[in-house]
Amino acid sequence: MKPGQFRIFRTPLAGVEAVKAETGHSFPKHTHDQFGIGLIDAGAQASLSGRGMVRAEAGDIISVNPNEVHDGMPVGDSRAWSMLYFDPRVIADLLQNIGEGRMSEVEFPSPVIRNAELVSKFRTLFPLLIDQSAPQDGLLRDGLLLSLVARVMSESRPSLRDVAVPAAIGRARELIDDDPAAPFTLAELANVCGLSQFQFLRAFSKATGLTPHAYLLQRRIQEARRLIALGMPLAEAAFACGFADQSHMTRLFVRNFGVSPGAYAAAC
Repeated sequence: MKPGQFRIFRTPLAGVEAVKAETGHSFPKHTHDQFGIGLIDAGAQASLSGRGMVRAEAGDIISVNPNEVHDGMPVGDSRAWSMLYFDPRVIADLLQNIGEGRMSEVEFPSPVIRNAELVSKFRTLFPLLIDQSAPQDGLLRDGLLLSLVARVMSESRPSLRDVAVPAAIGRARELIDDDPAAPFTLAELANVCGLSQFQFLRAFSKATGLTPHAYLLQRRIQEARRLIALGMPLAEAAFACGFADQSHMTRLFVRNFGVSPGAYAAAC
């Protein structure tokens, strides 16, 4: 795989995406609407996580939670990784089998895990999900997937972040989540929370790690990714998600996901 290359793979499981990447790109603060479990294949990276700054090196398992603000930069010229992204409903179904509690309480607790057994499981599972020409062993695949998620979930390092979102800020966030294409104003959202615009701006940023505008853009690009995966033309997806034009959506898509909307559409 050449440096600067991203590859998105179809998987036989609905709600599961696979990505392989090698790049020296530094990603700005952003979020995903999916759970992620991956492996650093080569090099190393430093990143902000919900537990503060972390460093992951070759052979480390990495994880991310939905709406967790994070970034990522190479330690050196480049790094390579393989990643599995799961829609929250997929994790919910798996956890019903695993018995790890209600979804409202669920998050992967450790952004970096060093465990040889877990790495072995991931390296066995990943090819089963991306190689459509290989004989499919559903029993092996599903067993590895369950044990992988269970093992990542069982990590119990203490979290350094306060995950509680004040109720007032939660109301504003729900408004954005319900209709990210809407042209919200700072005054409107502050009024919903019963705060001055300055109080709201400060409280929202503290609670979510993003300004209201940055959070809105994250929700828009996540919705665009969903619509593109369903086959909606790029220009229509940009309009439906509230972007000024397709080029604006494309710039943000590449910043967040490292691949263009067109390439993502082709992979889907």
